Amino acid sequence: MLKVLRTHAKYFYVLFFIVILSFIFWGVGTVDQTGDAGIVAEVGKYKITSEEYWKTYENVLRFYRDIYKDRFDDEMEKKMKLREKILDSMINDRVLLIAAKDAGIRISDDELHEAITQEHAFMRNGVFDNNVYLNRLRLNRITVEAYESLKRQELTLSKIRRLIELSVDITDISPDLKEVSGDERTAKMLRQVMLNDRKEKAIRSYIEGLKKQIKIKVNTQLISG
Repeated sequence: MLKVLRTHAKYFYVLFFIVILSFIFWGVGTVDQTGDAGIVAEVGKYKITSEEYWKTYENVLRFYRDIYKDRFDDEMEKKMKLREKILDSMINDRVLLIAAKDAGIRISDDELHEAITQEHAFMRNGVFDNNVYLNRLRLNRITVEAYESLKRQELTLSKIRRLIELSVDITDISPDLKEVSGDERTAKMLRQVMLNDRKEKAIRSYIEGLKKQIKIKVNTQLISG
C-alpha cells in the first residue's frame, strides 16, 4: 500500500512540475507564428515551438537527475517515455486553455495581484517586495507584462482543473477502505490518493473528449533521437 502511495504522489507531483515549467518559463506558444520548420505541435491556434519544447525537456531532465542521481540514464528515460509525456502534457495544457476561453473563464486583476504577492520568491522577510519582484524578473530576462500574462495562463489552468475536479464523485471512496488494515492516518492517506487519482482521471477524460473537437498536428520527428 505504501508503494502505491509513493507511486501516485510521484506521478502527481511531476505533472504539476511540468506545467509550472511550461507556463512560467515559456508560456503557451506563439499564436500567429509563421513557418512550420520549428513547430513541434499545433493545438488549435497555439503552436509549440521546438525551442519551447527542448527548454522544458531540459528542465524536466534536470529534475529527474536531481531525484535519481546516477541511476537516471538514457535507458531509464526511454522506458519512462519522457519525451512523449512532456509533449503530451504541453498539448493537454493548450487544450485546457482553449476550453477555458470557450467557457468564459478568466483571471481578474485582483486574482492575479493576489497570486503574485503571495509568491515566496518575491518576498523579503515574509512580505512581498516589489523591488525583489522586479529584480527576479530582470535576472530571468522576462518583462513584467510577459510574466503577468504567463501567470494569468497558469492560474487559468488551475481554475479549469479545479472545476473539472468538482465533478468527481467522492461518496463511494470511504466504503472502499473498510477492509484496509492499518490506522486512521494510513486510511486518510489512501483516501487522498484515491481522490487524487479520480480527479486526474476526470481531467484526462475531459481533455481526450476535447481533443476530438480541436485540430491538433504533431511533428514527432522534432523530438525523436
